[in-house]
Parts: sequence; structure tokens; C-alpha cells
Amino acid sequence: MSATVRDVMSTHVVAVRKLASYKRMAATLRWCNVSAFPVLDDDNRVIGVVSEADLLTKEALDGALPGVLTGMFRRQEKAKAEGVTAGELMTSPAVTVGPDEPVARAAQLMYGSRVKRLPVVDADGKLIGIVTRADVLAVYDRRDADIRREITDSVLPQHHLRDPAALTVAVTDGIVTLAGTPDTAVVGRAIVAEVKHVQGVIAVRDRLDYPPGEHRYIPGASG
Repeated sequence: MSATVRDVMSTHVVAVRKLASYKRMAATLRWCNVSAFPVLDDDNRVIGVVSEADLLTKEALDGALPGVLTGMFRRQEKAKAEGVTAGELMTSPAVTVGPDEPVARAAQLMYGSRVKRLPVVDADGKLIGIVTRADVLAVYDRRDADIRREITDSVLPQHHLRDPAALTVAVTDGIVTLAGTPDTAVVGRAIVAEVKHVQGVIAVRDRLDYPPGEHRYIPGASG
């Protein structure tokens, strides 16, 4: 079963209000050993994120010559350099994720947005947790024996194989190798696709011996 954001997120979140001062935010980052935190409105909805990079913008650019700033930085970065509160320094809108989204979705958002953590929000946009890159990668910290057990005890029985012993499952360092002869190519493709979504699986090696005349190609599967 694929993990969801709820399975890996932390519910202990360091957050600030939009009027929080620069001094308080800088101190909070250091005291709490975090690299960013969500900014909340009065209803605990996430309206932005303040990161170390946002605070560094002010430190690096505040007081620089106007002509230099005009030539080198965009208007948004100039405004941040003059900001003194979370609302003025934050990056908005925040990139967020829902608790029931698959961990893979969180990974896609982090990669695409180049962020290290995502606020987790409910249907009303209210903060309920935080998920980091380390949390996302934690789904791969699963024993090979547990992965294999889920495949043999939960995935394969769903396909009512005529001879369950005709398929073998081996797992090494999260890489699953499937071998043997499935009942049909359709069944074989379905098994490979489902195994790819088992929590902790890094890759699937398809070594199935498909019945003669049946096509074995599976989009996205390793040959």
C-alpha cells in the first residue's frame, strides 16, 4: 500500500503570523533548527512561507545602491530587502499539499518548486502539519522482507493465479525482481504495475516469461 503524506508528516510545526518581526523569525529559525516556516492568517490558513533565503535577501540587499539593485534584481526581491515582517518577506502563495495525497505527489511538488518542505493543509487551507524531503525519502526505509511479504500476501492473491507458485518474488535493497509465468500478459502487466506502488519499492525488474504470442511491454517498467 502506498504511503500518504499523513503517514510521514510531522504535526509539530513551527509557524508565524504575518506581522512577526524579522528579528523574531531569524531567532526562531536558529532556536528551532528549521530552514523555513509557514506564515498563517488569523484563521490558521497558510498564506505564505518564510525561508532562510527570504531572510538572507534582506541581509544581503538592504542598503545596497538603488542603481545596482535595479540592474541586478527584480522588483519583488527589492521589496523583500525592505521588508521587516513575515508578510513582507514571505514567498506567496505557498506550495502546499493535502494529508491524503500520496507521498509521490509531495516529492513531485518539492522537486518542481525547488523547496525543502511543504505545509500540509486541510480542505479549508488550514495548517495541520509539515512534510520534509527527509520525510518523503523515509518511505524507502523499509525492510526487504516486509516488501516481499506485502507482495506475496496482498498483491498476488488479488489476481487469483491458477498456480501461485509459478511466480517468484525477490527483493534486494528495495528492488523487486518478478520471475515465472503469469496466467496471461494482462495479469502479468497488472502485477508489475501494482508492485511498483508498494511502499518501499525503488524499482521493479520484470523477468516474467509471458505466454507465447503475448506482448510484454509495460510503460515505465524496467526490462
